[in-house]
Amino acid sequence: MSRLARYPIQIPQGVSVDISRDGVTIKVKGPQGELEKTFAPVVKIIKKDNAIVFEKTQNTNFAKAMLGTTASVVRNMIKGVKDGFKKELQIVGLGYSFGVSGSKVTINCGYSHPVVVELPKEIKATAQKTSLVLTSFNKELLGRVAAEIRKIRPPEPYKGKGIRYADEVIRKKVGKAGIGGTGAGK
Repeated sequence: MSRLARYPIQIPQGVSVDISRDGVTIKVKGPQGELEKTFAPVVKIIKKDNAIVFEKTQNTNFAKAMLGTTASVVRNMIKGVKDGFKKELQIVGLGYSFGVSGSKVTINCGYSHPVVVELPKEIKATAQKTSLVLTSFNKELLGRVAAEIRKIRPPEPYKGKGIRYADEVIRKKVGKAGIGGTGAGK
């Protein structure tokens, strides 16, 4: 059994959880928003008292894998609707910048035109000149949107220019070295 799924997940104050009759669909509602997800039927979600527990319905490797995955996703759903999640992106480069207007993020990153990204309604963005903070209650959607923005201009390994996560470390490569008098070409 998964170590994550062994322990029941406590439902915090202000969060309501509804589980379908067959135990594969869960709906979580809280102050930040509302999420609904359907999981594989090899795991059954059960609400006992003020906690959520998980049981395998089959004894297969897939069921074992889905047990921990389901527990982790449900834990993130509850944390998301209660507190929310945050991703911060940094942009490095001369003249590179972020701008936010409504639900659109404008990125100036060295192309001949600014790149405009339309954000889903579940994601809020704030920008300073070189940093962009994305917040949402849906962790999966937030990670996907942040990855798509990073993909517009990934950091390059020589000078480190591009879009990166705030906590990301870029390993820089050594550039070309001059031929310093080795007699090459003589």
